Amino acid sequence: MENNKNNNMGLKVALGIALVLFLGAAFYSFDLLKDKKETEAQLIEEKQLVMKDLSNMAKQYDIVIGDNEIANKNLVEAKARIQGLIDSLQISETNVKSLWRYKSKYLALQKEMDVLLTENDKLKIENSLLATSLDSTRVRLEERTMFTDSLMVQNTALAEVVENAAVLTTVGLKGYGVIERSSGKLIPTERAGRSDKIRVCYTVAKNALVQPGEQELYVQVIDPKNNTLGVNEQVQFGEKTLNYSLVSKFNYENANLNICEFVTPNADGFEKGRYTVNVFNEKDLVSTSEFTLK
Repeated sequence: MENNKNNNMGLKVALGIALVLFLGAAFYSFDLLKDKKETEAQLIEEKQLVMKDLSNMAKQYDIVIGDNEIANKNLVEAKARIQGLIDSLQISETNVKSLWRYKSKYLALQKEMDVLLTENDKLKIENSLLATSLDSTRVRLEERTMFTDSLMVQNTALAEVVENAAVLTTVGLKGYGVIERSSGKLIPTERAGRSDKIRVCYTVAKNALVQPGEQELYVQVIDPKNNTLGVNEQVQFGEKTLNYSLVSKFNYENANLNICEFVTPNADGFEKGRYTVNVFNEKDLVSTSEFTLK
């Protein structure tokens, strides 16, 4: 009887111990499950934070790349690596080992970004200084070009002035009829019927801008009927045609030079009336005069 009582007591104790162990195991399993869920939630939250940091870093690269007219190759490549890491993180398992690996890569990319952005800022400053220098050089070049253009215009104008001034002119132009004796003596006359020739005299004025040497002027004598006396030949100067009586050729030596030429009458002799004498330097009229034969 005593033995049965002891046996029942031992069984109760064993059952009590078993119950305590079962309940302890249950509570332990519950705590483990609770800790696992909390850990998973914490890992998911950490993963989202890493994703957010990587996205912000990618946006920073986009802003910096967008500020550069020519994209920096290193910045573009770094941005591509970040985007690849984001894509990989999105499909990765959420565990401590994986998350730690991505955090390590993020920290390495953060250091790389700091270096690249510092270099980019330095390049922007250098480019700004270079652009300022180029602008200054362009301004000086434009000023130099304007000065050169102005100088060319002035030189062209001066050349035109010199060219226009470097021509022979005549003064003291006069024409009159003369009687020519057999001895060669010339007697001025105003009688048309007694005039054997018309004598044209003028002075070539000194001009230091004209090179010395052989020169020629065209003499034109027009009678009262508007006929050109003498050889009455034509010469063309551009669009202008000149009828001349004779070509007066001479050796110019940078000094005043007196010249006289003779014009013979046509078959009917000289007409009575007013005569016009013109002297041309090529197409340009340099002197004119009139006289009358009675």
